Amino acid sequence: MNLAKIMLASRWILAPIYFGLSLALLILTARFLHDALIALPQLFTMAETDLVLLVLGLIDFALVGSLVLMVMLSGYENFISRFKKDENLEWLTTLDANSLKVKLATSIVAISSIHLLQVFMNAEHVDNTKLMWFALVHMTFVISAFVMGTLNRMADPH
Repeated sequence: MNLAKIMLASRWILAPIYFGLSLALLILTARFLHDALIALPQLFTMAETDLVLLVLGLIDFALVGSLVLMVMLSGYENFISRFKKDENLEWLTTLDANSLKVKLATSIVAISSIHLLQVFMNAEHVDNTKLMWFALVHMTFVISAFVMGTLNRMADPH
């Protein structure tokens, strides 16, 4: 077996990592259901702020889950093996490495936005210095996503 075939075959080493991400999705789903079911009996008695924080947390789970799914499926498709055409995954063919980076960056910004909103809704319990750092980290994510999107658009104007 020559070196090129060995290197090509080594791409399958990534398969357990992508399978592990499907387990991460399962863990996220279990935690999502746990948080939702725990809150259900208190739904009509909890404070409005607590309800909003709960919903933001659930949205956060959905965004992180979507991020994991996007990385898992597009990574498998791009680096290991193509999915069969009859599996109704045409949308995956639009996720090349550059567009995936932009989608990941915007997902991270969305997750960071929700986290920042949760922190600001609890601002009376958070030190002002921490609030400033949360905002600065979030702005770093925003600027990074903007730069990635701009570079991606410059590289492929279509």
